[in-house]
Amino acid sequence: MTADPDALAALHRHLQSIFDSDLETYHATTTEDLTLYEWFVTPHRIDGIPFHDFMMTEAARPDTTGQALDPSAGAGGEKPRTRYDLANLRGQQYGDTVIFSYTMLLSQGTSAGVRVRSYNESRVLIKFTDGWKIVHVHKSPSYSTPLDPPTQK
Repeated sequence: MTADPDALAALHRHLQSIFDSDLETYHATTTEDLTLYEWFVTPHRIDGIPFHDFMMTEAARPDTTGQALDPSAGAGGEKPRTRYDLANLRGQQYGDTVIFSYTMLLSQGTSAGVRVRSYNESRVLIKFTDGWKIVHVHKSPSYSTPLDPPTQK
């Protein structure tokens, strides 16, 4: 990987802020005009950060078992303990822009055991005067999908 180590540190700080429901750090590491594709949320582009502000605020509630990066977590009524790993991490830097691509591995532990889920992800960071910030995110399944969408009956 040839990307600026400060950009990698910003990526990890950003991701951890989501798991911690830390809105202050999330805002410090994200541009207001953020764009995202999150296949497990909606098949459409999401613009701006208010969407994630809501998800992170809800995930932080003590009566919520879901998590901001995995809304289906805790479906059994127990909020899982979570760690993430970035498998096959690659950073491509072009001036003040870095594209990180990787397979996100989410390991979640509950009283029922440990579950590991994965999906592919790209995050684009740009270096501003106040540091590296996420400007775009694209997520896709890490399993085989059909080339054509399912037919409707």
